[in-house]
Order: sequence, then C-alpha cells, then structure tokens
Amino acid sequence: MSSSTLRPEEQDRLQEQDVARRLLDSSARLSYDPATEVDWDTPLDKDFHGASPEWSTLYGTAYWQELSEAQRKELTRQEAASVASTGIWFEMILQQMVLRDIYTKDPTDADFQWALTEIADECRHSIMFARGAAKLGAPAYKPRRAVIELGRAFKTLAFGEAAYAAILVAEEVLDVMQRDWMRDERVVPFVRTINNIHVVEESRHMKFARDETRKRLRRAGPVRRQLNALVIAIASYFIVTSMVNRGVYANAGLDTERALTEAAANEHHRSLMRSSCAGLMEFLSSARLLTGPALFFYKRANLI
Repeated sequence: MSSSTLRPEEQDRLQEQDVARRLLDSSARLSYDPATEVDWDTPLDKDFHGASPEWSTLYGTAYWQELSEAQRKELTRQEAASVASTGIWFEMILQQMVLRDIYTKDPTDADFQWALTEIADECRHSIMFARGAAKLGAPAYKPRRAVIELGRAFKTLAFGEAAYAAILVAEEVLDVMQRDWMRDERVVPFVRTINNIHVVEESRHMKFARDETRKRLRRAGPVRRQLNALVIAIASYFIVTSMVNRGVYANAGLDTERALTEAAANEHHRSLMRSSCAGLMEFLSSARLLTGPALFFYKRANLI
C-alpha cells in the first residue's frame, strides 16, 4: 500500500517511526562512554575556569571587578558544578516522565526503543555530571526543598506536551551555555569534554522532545493548551532559577548576601539568558504556548 492511500493518522504513525529509527541510527553511530572519554584521573588544574567567565552570574558586576583571578575561577567552578547538579535533578524527573509515558506501549516499535535509548543516555549523563561536580571540588548542590517537592509533583502528574516541552526548555538552556563552554580554552579540559558529550547527545533528545510536543498538541483543545502552557512556564521558571545555588558564593569564599544582590541585578547575565533562549521562545510561540500567563513566568526567569 502506498503512503498516499493511508489515512492521515497512519501517515503520522509511519513518520513517527521513521524519525525514531533515524534517532536510533544516530545514537548507534555517535554516542560516547563518559567513563573512558573523560579524563577523570588528571588532578584538577585550578588555573582554569569551570565555565566561560561571561556566563558567571556575577560577570560584569562591581563585585566581579573586585575579585582576584583565582576567586573568579573558583566561582565559575562552583557555578558549573551547581548547573551539573541541577541537570542531574531534572534528568531524573525526565527519566521518570518518559518511562511513565511508554509504560504500556509496544516494545517492538522504534519510538519505544528510542525512548529507552534516551533514558540510557540520561543515566550516563547524570553519572558524568556527578563525577564532574565532584572533581570540581563542589558539594552536592540541590534545589530548595519547596522546588524539590514541586518537581516530585510535576514528574508524577505532568503528561503529554507539558512533560515534553518542559524537557525541551531544560535541555535548550543547557545546550546554549555548554556550546560556549566546550569551545572555551579557558575552561578546564575535562569540563569541555563533558559539555561536548552532552551537546552531541542532547541534540537528539531535543529533536525528540520537539516532535513529541508538536504531536501531543495536535490533540489539544484551547483549554488544555492554555493550562499546559502555564504548567510548562512555571516548570521552566523553577528549573532555570535553580541552576545556580546560593551556596556557590560561600563555597567560593564570597559574601553570599552581596553576591545574591548583585547577581539579581546583573543585566549582563539577564541579557545572556534571553539571547540564549531566542530559538526556544520561537518554537514555543509557533506551538502557541506563549500565552499571557506563561509570558509572566518566562519574563520573571529572564528567558524573554
């Protein structure tokens, strides 16, 4: 039977299977083993930053100008470790949502197998981030207790486009900053390797999340679209505002209260976040997920 004689839903299903097969093929050709690809054995060289200094929450502030070069490097190492820890937290939420979504699906389907492949990638990424944060000399940074509990509710209740679009928001924000870090020779080499692995493998995950979001929205009425647009925006707000833990400043030897005050007013960092999310906001707009209430939370998170 030719594709032209298939019903629209059958054509959509064939297209989904084709996308999943291509993602599986890409994963087979281009995946990494962080256990062997990352240099875990060489001691940490403190002459390097942990992230591009321009991505520091204090870069461009009066406080940044007062810091010694050693203090700036320690701060970026702590901030990079905090971003990694937040990534682990959300990747654990992601894995549970994807598992719940495919629980009763046909395991012989390519999209089922791709979902399991994505979960396997996320498991390896979480271990990689954990080892990387430890090597940077950082503690286990975690979101605030209220945010952890909100995440627990979200991973249990979110479904369809709310789950997949929230995954996309988290991965898109990480992707842009890590593309800068992996090319920056001021960043410690093992962190650059970690970022390169994550960027390459997450490009497949973002393709999957975009396709799933569009697919789920085809069945969404106006009320569901409005509700999930707000849920996605609230989840995005808490993900983004949890990336840099307030503890990084004390662990870098800084005055926490002054650092928090200057970071909150740092227009350079706000501008960087907004510019990094331009493509993401364009996608959400095309999916009609940038409603008035949703925009309130994106603006509060400095994503638009």
